[in-house]
Amino acid sequence: MADILLCDDEKNLRDLLSLALEERGHQLQEAANGAQALKKLASEEWDLFITDLKLPDLSGLDLLRRAKQLAPDKPVILITAHASAATAITAMKEGAFDYLEKPFSIEDLHLVVTRSLEQGALVRENVQLKKIIQEKEAQREIIANSRAMRHVLELAERVARTDASVMVTGESGTGKELIARYIHDHSKRSHGPFVAINCGAIPENLIESELFGHAKGAFSGAVNSRKGVFVEAEGGTLLLDEMGEMPLTIQASLLRVLQERVIRPVGGTGEKPVDVRVIATTHRDLMQEIAEQRFREDLYYRIHVVNFKLPPLHDRREDIPLLVVRFVDTFAKRYDLPIKGVSPEVMDCLSRYPFPGNIRELQNIIEGAVSLTTSQQVELTALPEQIRHYSPRSNAEAADLFKLPAEGMDLEQWMLDRELSAMNQALERAEGNKTNAAKLLGLSFRSFRYRLKKLNLEE
Repeated sequence: MADILLCDDEKNLRDLLSLALEERGHQLQEAANGAQALKKLASEEWDLFITDLKLPDLSGLDLLRRAKQLAPDKPVILITAHASAATAITAMKEGAFDYLEKPFSIEDLHLVVTRSLEQGALVRENVQLKKIIQEKEAQREIIANSRAMRHVLELAERVARTDASVMVTGESGTGKELIARYIHDHSKRSHGPFVAINCGAIPENLIESELFGHAKGAFSGAVNSRKGVFVEAEGGTLLLDEMGEMPLTIQASLLRVLQERVIRPVGGTGEKPVDVRVIATTHRDLMQEIAEQRFREDLYYRIHVVNFKLPPLHDRREDIPLLVVRFVDTFAKRYDLPIKGVSPEVMDCLSRYPFPGNIRELQNIIEGAVSLTTSQQVELTALPEQIRHYSPRSNAEAADLFKLPAEGMDLEQWMLDRELSAMNQALERAEGNKTNAAKLLGLSFRSFRYRLKKLNLEE
C-alpha cells in the first residue's frame, strides 16, 4: 500500500478521506494548510499527494508545482469545488495526474487513487530502466587510453567486419565479455541478438540442453520443448564464456555444430541450420588443458581462428584514472549520491596498487568506497585497508630480479630459457625421476611430459 499526503483546510473532509483510504491499507499524513504541506513534501516520504485547489494561504497549483520539483515521478491529485475546463487544463499541464470535483463519491476517490498509484509505479519503473540502460551502455564503452588496449580495439574492429570465430583470453576480471560485446556491436550482426552463456556455471547434465535445446519428454523433467542458446542467438552472436570449463563430453557435439552449422536438439529427430557467430572466452591455458586431455585439440583450432589476449590492469595503468572516474560516476548515479570524484590521495593510491583481480576488483573497490562516502569526494579512509597500506617497496626485490635491456629483448625466447632452466633443475634435483620433477614444479605428469616434448628434453 502507499504513503499518501493529504492537504485540505476542512478537517471533516480530511477525516473522511483519511478513514476511507486507511481502510484500503494506505498510510495517511495530513496537512491543514499549504505551509504544513510544503514542510511535509520536503521532509516526509510519500507516494501520492492529494491537495485541495483552494487553501487559505497557498494555491493548490503552487503546491503541485513544488511537489513536481521535489518528486517529478510521483502523482498529484487536485480536489476542487470550482472545477472548470481552464482549471483542469492548467492542472494537467502543470503535471497533475487527475482532479476530483466536489462532491465526489468514495468509489471515485478509490478509482482515481488506484490509477494514479499504478501510473506512478510505472513511471518510476521506466525511470529506473532508463538508468539501467544508460549504465549498461556506459559500461560497454571500453576505456582504452593505454597503448595495449588501443591495439586490442584496433584488432577487434578489424575482425568485427568478418564472421570469423574469436577466442578472447586473459586473466579473470580483464573484461573479456566486454570485448566480445564490442566485436558484436561493430559487426554486421549488431542488429541481431547477443547471447552469453557461462559454460562453467551449468551442470554437466544440462549444458547440452542449454546449448542445443531439447524436445518435449527428452528426459525426466522436460515437460516442454526448449530452443537452446544457438537458436536464441540466430542472426547474431553467441558468447561461450569460460569455454575452458566445458566438459569433454559436450566438446565433440560443439565441434560438429561449428563445422556443419546445424544443431540437433536433445531427444529431437531432425537437424536445424543455425546462423551464429561464436566468440569464446577463457582464463585458462588451453594448450596445457589439451596436454592434460581436458580440452579437445580439434575444437581448439576450430574456435581459435582469431585470438585476443587482454592485458591485466597492472599492464595498462594509464587507464586506471579513467576507469576510476567512470565507476565513481556510475555508482554515484545508481545510489543517487552527490559524489563528484576522488581525492588526489585516493587516485595516487589506486594508481600504484597492482589489482590482482583486475578491472572487476577496481569496480568493486569503487562501489564500496562510494557507498561509504558522505561528502562530494571519495577520501582515502573509504578504501580497504590493504589498498591504503600497499607499498610497491614490498615487491622491490622481485622487480630487481629482472631488468629490461636498453636495446629491448625477445620475450618469447627469454621465457623459454627460464622454462628450460626450471625443467633442467627439477630433473637434476629429482635425479631424473620425471614424476618427482613434475611435483617440484607443481605440474601434472601429463603437463610435465608435454613441456619435455616442447623443449626437446624427452631424453
